Amino acid sequence: MAKGRLRIAYLCDMSPLDRNLYSGGNARIHDALCRHAGDVTILPQSWYGAEPVRRLIAALPEALNLRLRWRVQLLLSRMVARGVERVLREGEFDVLFGAYSFQSMAGVRVPDGMVSAYTSDATQTVYRTSEIGQAHDRLFRFGHLLDGWVERREREMLQQMDLLLWPSDWLQKAAEARYDLSPETAHLVPWGANLDAWPDPVSRSIDLDAPVRLLLIGRNWFAKGGPIAFDCMKALREQGFDARLTVIGCVPPEFHVNEWVTVHPQLNKAVPADLADFNAELAKAHFLVQPSFESYGFAYCEASAFGLPSLCLRVGGVPVRDGINGHALPLGSGADDFAALVRGYIENPGSYAALSSAARAEFEAHLNWDAWGRRVAGLLHEAVDRKRVSPDQA
Repeated sequence: MAKGRLRIAYLCDMSPLDRNLYSGGNARIHDALCRHAGDVTILPQSWYGAEPVRRLIAALPEALNLRLRWRVQLLLSRMVARGVERVLREGEFDVLFGAYSFQSMAGVRVPDGMVSAYTSDATQTVYRTSEIGQAHDRLFRFGHLLDGWVERREREMLQQMDLLLWPSDWLQKAAEARYDLSPETAHLVPWGANLDAWPDPVSRSIDLDAPVRLLLIGRNWFAKGGPIAFDCMKALREQGFDARLTVIGCVPPEFHVNEWVTVHPQLNKAVPADLADFNAELAKAHFLVQPSFESYGFAYCEASAFGLPSLCLRVGGVPVRDGINGHALPLGSGADDFAALVRGYIENPGSYAALSSAARAEFEAHLNWDAWGRRVAGLLHEAVDRKRVSPDQA
């Protein structure tokens, strides 16, 4: 028998109705819950009794706002939590679902019988102590003084959750070890491609005598590994291959631009003409070459939707499985290593076609938001049923 629709309270520090925030993930999570799990109510982003403080911080320059906001909200979490708890009691919800902002969930005590669930692609501490965090300079001068306190608050919040829905095996293992979490509450549920419609599956091929097209997507050329992608193209050209590089979302510096580099400074997928250009570039590329340092990476999911293999670094929770939807190379790999992989597939077109087909299959099975929504809906229903049968043991 089909399960009824759950009543879900959705909590994040930013509204999921803004599709540009959190790289679009916040909106996709919300939408998938609406489609597959139940009736979703977006809770206010208010700090309730501390709302004047939130408004004061919001008026600050963006760089300062971003670094202060979550720390101050965490500091005032008990005051904010009382307001959230009042809304939860009045709404008679089945589930409190938190996304991304752990500080929004901190200190919140859900009413008896209500399930608490949380998802994010990283925690502040796991990110900071990982290769990703170590690769970036700290921008908040006194942040290190708060590291221990932040980690304790993370542990408190995560340990009280009924469900922890991690998009990557990397984060699931790191969180369980770091915060002494019960494996029974944690589930691996990959996130999906930020696409409104699935592209039609196509048979991809690569040809020794035709251009090999590399692609990079991102707002920051250096953070996304642009120099390695550019040097990979150069290395292939020096070996006699007609390699080309297309960049979407940023403008490389002049020394990383030449006649074989095509740049789309910005493609807004909400604009039909830009979306058509975006889809066309993914459809004709041979590899997404993106050796970036990030905790997940929606671009890899989108590439898989087009049957486009991804080449990246094995850093964080990148959703790339070797030989399935691309290859994740060891940390420290350089342009020559990426070029060698590309060359191997150029010289073995059959292997490339098989990899492309496997990438599309990976998208259809795992890297789409409907798969995420169905899986999460099932887990939420099971957790709600457990609490209704035995509230004290759930």
